[in-house]
Amino acid sequence: MSGEVLFVDDEEELRCAAAQTLKLAGLSASAVPDGEMALARLARDFPGVLITDIRMPGMDGMTLMRRALEIDPALPVIIVTGNGDVELAVQAMRDGAYDFLEKPYDPAYLVQVVGRALDKRRLTLENRALRNQVGGRDVIEARLIGRSDVMVRLREQVRAVAATEADVLIIGETGTGKEVIARALHRASARQGKPFVHINCAALPRDLVEIELFGHVAGAFSGAHRTRYGKLEHGRGGTVFLDEIDSLDTGVQAKFLQAIQSRQITPLGSNDPVDLDVRFIAASKDRLEQAVEEGRFRADLLYRLNVVTLRAPPLSERRSDIPLLFVHLVQEAAARYKRPAPEVGPATLAEAAACDWSGNVRELRNAADRFVLGLPAEAPSAEEGAATGPLPAQVAAHERALIAAALSAHGGALRPTYEALGISRKALYEKMQKHGLDRESFT
Repeated sequence: MSGEVLFVDDEEELRCAAAQTLKLAGLSASAVPDGEMALARLARDFPGVLITDIRMPGMDGMTLMRRALEIDPALPVIIVTGNGDVELAVQAMRDGAYDFLEKPYDPAYLVQVVGRALDKRRLTLENRALRNQVGGRDVIEARLIGRSDVMVRLREQVRAVAATEADVLIIGETGTGKEVIARALHRASARQGKPFVHINCAALPRDLVEIELFGHVAGAFSGAHRTRYGKLEHGRGGTVFLDEIDSLDTGVQAKFLQAIQSRQITPLGSNDPVDLDVRFIAASKDRLEQAVEEGRFRADLLYRLNVVTLRAPPLSERRSDIPLLFVHLVQEAAARYKRPAPEVGPATLAEAAACDWSGNVRELRNAADRFVLGLPAEAPSAEEGAATGPLPAQVAAHERALIAAALSAHGGALRPTYEALGISRKALYEKMQKHGLDRESFT
C-alpha cells in the first residue's frame, strides 16, 4: 500500500495510537487535533485518505467531511463513530463517506479499511492523470485516445462532424473501435442527452428483422396481441448506430433507405407513418463500394449513408499509441473488475508496443484484462499478425513504438528513458527528432 493517511481526532491518546498503528503497517500517517488543521493539508489531488472522528469541538466530523468533499468529491473519507452514533454514521455514508469505523475498533481492521480506501484513491488519481494526458476535458479526446497523426486527424474530423446533423459511415477492421467513434460522435453532439441505440445488424433474426427495426401494431399478424415499438423508434431524438450494416438483406435495405430519406417509418400492419427524429451512424468492416459491386448492398443506400465517411485506423497504423492505450485499458479493466490497478512497467509497455495486434484494440483490451487479473500474457506472435510493407518502414515503426513506450512509462523523463533503452542521451534525442516524438506529449 502507498499513499498518505490524515487522521483527525481531538483526543491525543486515540490520535497517537491510530497514527502508530498505521505507521507500523508501513503507511505514511499524520495526525491533527482539529478540522481546520486537516483542511489546510488537503488539496484536490491529495494522495491519500482522510479519517475523522465524528464528534469534536468546533468543527465536527460531518462538517469536516462536507468541506473536504467540496475540495475533492472523490476523496475517500472514513468516519470514526462512538457507540451511540449509528444513525450519524448512516447519514455520513449517504452524504458521501467512504466507510465508517465504530469505537473501539480493531487496529487490524483499521489497516484493512484504509488499504481499500488507498487503492480506490490511487485508481482515481491515476485515471485523472491519464485523462489529463489525453485531454480529458474534451469528450472526444477522452474516448479516442492516441497522439499519432492518424488519431489527431480522426479527432479533428469527429469534432467537426459531431456539431452537425449529417449521417455518418464508419469503416474499419474488426476491433478498431467503430462503436467508440460512434459514441464519441453522439456524446459531442446536441443529441447527447437522448438515447444511443446500438443495433448489431448481423445479430438480428433474419425472419424478424423488419419487426425488430420498424415494430408492429396489435393484430398485425397471428400472436401480435399488442403494439411493439421497433429499435429505430427507441432512438427518437438521439442516435441510431447500425453496426455491420452490410449484413442487412437487400429487401430490408430498401425499407431502411426509405426511412432515411423520409425520416419516417411505418410499423408492420399499419398504414400510418411515424416521424423519426434520429441521426444515423452506420459501420462496416468492409468497403461498401465493393459490396455494391458484388450486388450485396444498394448503391442508393450507400450514397445516403456516406455523407461523411470516417475511417477507424488499425493499430498497425498507430503503433506509437499502443503504450498509452494499454495503460488506459488497464485502468478501465481494474475499475470493471473492482481491483487495484497494477503498475504497468516499461518492459510491459515495450512488449505491448512490439507486438502485432491483428485483433486491434479489442485484442489489446483482452490483454489488459488478463494483465489486471494476473493471468499469463497471450500476446500475438509476429507470424499471427506480421506487419506489412518494406523492411525499413517496419523497422522504423518498431523503433518508434519502443521509444514511445519507454517515454510513456517514464512520464517523458529523458534520463530513465535512454537508460532503459540502453542508448545515449544524444542518440535518444536524434531518434525522437527522426520519429517526430515530443517528450512534452508524454509528461
